[in-house]
Amino acid sequence: MRAILRTVLPFAAALLAAVPGVDARKAAPARAPEKPKVVLVELFTSEGCSSCPPADALLRQVNGTRTSADQLIVGISEHVTYWNSLGWADPFSSSVYTDRQNGYGARFGLESVYTPQMVVNGTEQFVGSDQAGLTRAIQRQQAPAPIELHILATHQDGRTLSVSFSLSRELPPQGAEIIAVLADDADCSSVLRGENSGRTLAHVAVARSLVRVATLKGGAKGQQEKGLDEKAMGEQTAQIPIPPSFSNGQGHHLILFAQTPGYGRVLGADTKPL
Repeated sequence: MRAILRTVLPFAAALLAAVPGVDARKAAPARAPEKPKVVLVELFTSEGCSSCPPADALLRQVNGTRTSADQLIVGISEHVTYWNSLGWADPFSSSVYTDRQNGYGARFGLESVYTPQMVVNGTEQFVGSDQAGLTRAIQRQQAPAPIELHILATHQDGRTLSVSFSLSRELPPQGAEIIAVLADDADCSSVLRGENSGRTLAHVAVARSLVRVATLKGGAKGQQEKGLDEKAMGEQTAQIPIPPSFSNGQGHHLILFAQTPGYGRVLGADTKPL
């Protein structure tokens, strides 16, 4: 595996203003619309990769902001494992994210996966530090989401998180997978070895758990296949194991999204603080 090396400009506070179509105002949860439009931005990254910090910085700049079309940008930092043997074992890495990136690599017809890589709404991929590429990808996501997915409530019981959510509109014929991500709001670490030795790296929306909680068949409101307890008016519940890496006193949030099988289009998404 190899990283794509690029020359990047320093990232400063003015970075976000340089990205057309993105509003620098942080989204205020109390003023969020009842039915938010979400653009999901996945970043595959590694603390062992010297090309990744600019991409981490770009995600920090746009995560939680709204576009000029009033879409909420929801980021996920997914730390891969294939850099771990090259000097620094990334403490946030997991084979779950490596496997997910490999799935995208096959779907997009890539010769090999790389870091940093961004994937927007499951529809297109590009080098994760490419702010112009991110701008173009977001601007192409202004059409209404195929379905509306809303997190209604969460309840923790021991090491299990119970999530109630709703789905509306018709699912595509191929159906959808409901995927839950439990993420740290922010993390940082001092890298002691490898390409980023001596640097302190900061991350946002760091995935600590990514699980498929249900598979829905296509249909008017989606036929239940597995993993859900169906209630009236499209309301569903799912049980999500809480990872040991979740520590008390640290900020966390839940990201829930529907995606067509085979690492396809993200059909709808929502997020909620925990």
